[in-house]
Amino acid sequence: MPQRKIPLIAPSILSADFMRLGEEVTAIDRDGADWIHVDVMDGHFVPNMTFGPSMVAALRRQTDKPLDVHLMIAPADPYIESFAQAGANHIYVHCEGNPHVHRSLQTIRKSGAIPGIAICPGTPPEALTYLMGELDLILVMTVNPGFGGQKFIEDQIGKIEILRAMADATGRDIRIGVDGGIDPTTAPRVVKAGADMLVAGTAVYGQPDYRKAISDLRDAGMRGLQP
Repeated sequence: MPQRKIPLIAPSILSADFMRLGEEVTAIDRDGADWIHVDVMDGHFVPNMTFGPSMVAALRRQTDKPLDVHLMIAPADPYIESFAQAGANHIYVHCEGNPHVHRSLQTIRKSGAIPGIAICPGTPPEALTYLMGELDLILVMTVNPGFGGQKFIEDQIGKIEILRAMADATGRDIRIGVDGGIDPTTAPRVVKAGADMLVAGTAVYGQPDYRKAISDLRDAGMRGLQP
């Protein structure tokens, strides 16, 4: 069995103060974030609208940390290259909203970004069976995508366990992230199930001390690695 990794922390700027977004990104960069998570929503695939490639380009000038860009848009293919050129290091597309998702993953890799798949709570893990050879990242949504601050959906724990087994069976280094309702209570549970990247919104940006919030979340995740 591959050795389990220390979980990475990727604060989501969806929960940041948009009036001070540059300062907010600088703060989490300074205070220990591993990745910067960027939720891109189109008001069609999900019931909310957020950022485009120009925002990613602005964030790229603000931080050297990897930009972890989650495309909650349909179709995604026409925009992949623009986000990659803007500075996205990782790009996730949804298996539910992109009918030719195998091609989408190849397009991400060809663009120079690291390809990932995001999977909604109602989608079974087996939907990724024939995609494992094309992806390097999996993002398990533990809330229904579209809004921050939602409650963690408990039955996604079993999905994380199945996806971890599927990823390990490939012999490839596939990282599994979890997005939705992640806090010091849920972090050890998802890490124990197989996650090694935690997207956190209000658990970081809703706290008065970002450094402490990130550290507490990482420590909580580490508890999930204990026997």
